[in-house]
Amino acid sequence: MAVSLEDIKKLREQLGTGMVDTKNALEEAGGDVEKATEILRLKGAKGNAKRADRSTSEGLVIAHEGDGVAYLMELACETDFVAKNDKFVKLADDVLAAVVAAGSDNAEAALAAPAGSGTIATMIDDQAAIIGEKVELRRVAKLSGENFAVYLHKTNKDLPPQVGVVVAYSGSDADTARSVAQHISFADPQYLSREDVPEEAVEAERRIVEEISRGEGKPDAALPKIVEGRLGAFFKQVALLEQDYARDNKLQIKQVLEQAGLSVSGFARFRVGS
Repeated sequence: MAVSLEDIKKLREQLGTGMVDTKNALEEAGGDVEKATEILRLKGAKGNAKRADRSTSEGLVIAHEGDGVAYLMELACETDFVAKNDKFVKLADDVLAAVVAAGSDNAEAALAAPAGSGTIATMIDDQAAIIGEKVELRRVAKLSGENFAVYLHKTNKDLPPQVGVVVAYSGSDADTARSVAQHISFADPQYLSREDVPEEAVEAERRIVEEISRGEGKPDAALPKIVEGRLGAFFKQVALLEQDYARDNKLQIKQVLEQAGLSVSGFARFRVGS
């Protein structure tokens, strides 16, 4: 049956589907918009299944803060073309809003959380069918705190933020807190303090540096001091408070925080695709 251009336009605006697909679905549905919508969604779902094994190395990071909690989220896609698409950016906003409403603190819980008439997972699948790429909610972090510093960094001026950091802190020096968030985006610490580094990771590093030191012919009597020194370098790499401040490498982050009257209780850092 013939369908009107008005119906085609209305359905396209609602779903974002192509002209030919929309026209064919309406004709197959006999002009029934609800049935045509179902046809298009089923077609998109089949496309999602075919894309399941594709890699998602592009996307964006997005953050939200308020009422003593903050969220950081990574939404991934296949290409940078989609990453900067308005529909993808809007999807990220909608997903984050649903994550916040549900109070989800990880991606698995978030995917099962309610969104519209379904879940966040179905919201993403429906939009992936329209966008035409695999889209996945890769990571979600939730922090509690008195104050938050949020830093979102664009590695490409034409794309949405690719690196995101949220720092939970107490104190009043917001400028320094933001500077520390910027430092985290660059330095990529894995833990807050050396005490937070798992003991098995420390022992593994200890064995490695001891073996390296022995291989260099260091005397046995000097080994303990040499090993501890090299462990200190390891802690500087992985623990935020031990790191040299990016803006002034004569200061460690813990000194910067102390001078500013700040105390960091936690942080999260996401980089798209890593």
